[in-house]
Amino acid sequence: MGDKGAMDKMKGKAKQKAGKIMGDERLKSEGRTDEAKGKAKNAMGNAKENAQGMKDSLRSKGRS
Repeated sequence: MGDKGAMDKMKGKAKQKAGKIMGDERLKSEGRTDEAKGKAKNAMGNAKENAQGMKDSLRSKGRS
């Protein structure tokens, strides 16, 4: 899931730069939205990985 987040962040930054160069506020806004979406996807992926790690840790402690 991190790859999708990274792509959204890069796409967002590119849109923001293009919007700034062209003076297009709507494009800059779309870029900020895409970048935020990418950050959220990364955070979600990290949360899932952490939850899986805790689950695995608890499972291995129960077998000891």
